[in-house]
Amino acid sequence: MTLLIIFFCIILLVLLVSWAKLNPFIAFLVVSITAGLMLGIPMEKVSKSVQNGLGDTFGKISIIICVGAMIGKLVAASGAAQKIAGVLVNAFGIKNIQWALVVVGFIIGIPLFFETGFVLLVPLIFSVVYKYKLQAVYIALPLLAALSVTHGFLPPHPSPSALVVIFHADMGKTLTYGLILAIPAIVIAGPLFSRTLKKINSRPLATFMAEELPDDKLPSAAISFFTALLPVILLMAATIYLNTGQNIGPFHNFVAFAGDAPIVMLISLIVATFTLGLKQGMSMKQLAIIYTDAVKDVSMILLIVAGSGAFKAVLTDSGANNDIAAFLHGFHLQPLILGWLIAAIIRISLGSATVAGLTAAGIVSAMVLHDPSINPNLMVLAIGAGSLAFSHLNDGGFWLFKEYFNLSIKDTIKSWSVMETIVSVVGLLGVLVLNQIV
Repeated sequence: MTLLIIFFCIILLVLLVSWAKLNPFIAFLVVSITAGLMLGIPMEKVSKSVQNGLGDTFGKISIIICVGAMIGKLVAASGAAQKIAGVLVNAFGIKNIQWALVVVGFIIGIPLFFETGFVLLVPLIFSVVYKYKLQAVYIALPLLAALSVTHGFLPPHPSPSALVVIFHADMGKTLTYGLILAIPAIVIAGPLFSRTLKKINSRPLATFMAEELPDDKLPSAAISFFTALLPVILLMAATIYLNTGQNIGPFHNFVAFAGDAPIVMLISLIVATFTLGLKQGMSMKQLAIIYTDAVKDVSMILLIVAGSGAFKAVLTDSGANNDIAAFLHGFHLQPLILGWLIAAIIRISLGSATVAGLTAAGIVSAMVLHDPSINPNLMVLAIGAGSLAFSHLNDGGFWLFKEYFNLSIKDTIKSWSVMETIVSVVGLLGVLVLNQIV
């Protein structure tokens, strides 16, 4: 019954957005309340569940998305994006620009949460797209595939790191196996799959499009790359130190504070204000207008992603995730396939990769810990792969991609959802192959 209710609510969400043309944020609120009532949450608690889910998601992403949009708008308006695009194309050639962005996405994706990496790299993608008149989805998907794979497969991301602890796995081996699986997953779901998407027309957010400036008005390549990548540099440095340095003392506490994503974004914006703003001859009044316009452009995206969080919270609070997991646990499947399947079904139902991974881990943990024939490192990766399966309307990442690239729901599913599913299936196949070797 739970699965039928979730299926009905997802269909309702699709119809409200695509057929009734209802604003997606309002549609999420309507569907979240409907789901809460149908799944048995007491009437007086449904509203609180929706508010908590919306507020929790909004609190986690609002600073990152808003400040990231400000940095991206300034990178575009100052000519830094134009400079970066020119350097990349000159270095790799326009025919190989996808591979350049894959490398960038993979390196940046290791220390960053998916949403943070997405917001930081979208301006870079759009700068290449606008300057060289390329198809946005075709260029962007390989980079986003790299971000997604690192989010689902590799520590130190929250879900794989937590799964390593739950299954008593080895962090080093899990990371090594994850890197082995990441390469074919990214190549197949990114550069190869994106070749089928050249006909998808996308008109990306205008906030990252700026008039082309003459070369003598552009900031230097060093300043452009440094400012655009400063959030990544700071986050990577903090991650490395916190995972290898002393875990006590004032300096450690300072790094933990300054290395938190919202603080990093704020520091980076302050630096960008000087390097790409004031040093380029802009006034504080001009910068204020740029920053205000940037927030206006992403405000609806922020609400839509928060709305997806409300829907996820209602499904979690109702115990729907446990009902789904219990139903699937009755199937007698190879353990690695079972772990992948439980994570995939919960991911498709709830929308959150992290929730799907952790819930699936709770279901199969006893089996893994008591059966020495099951490789715990591979179970981490099997569940991680399952947690990426078929991102759709109940996932915040789906809406980030749709709204930033200004796509229809149909084209978002054809590109984003299929790409995530390819990553998931290739990950499972890779796990099964490794299980025969290691």
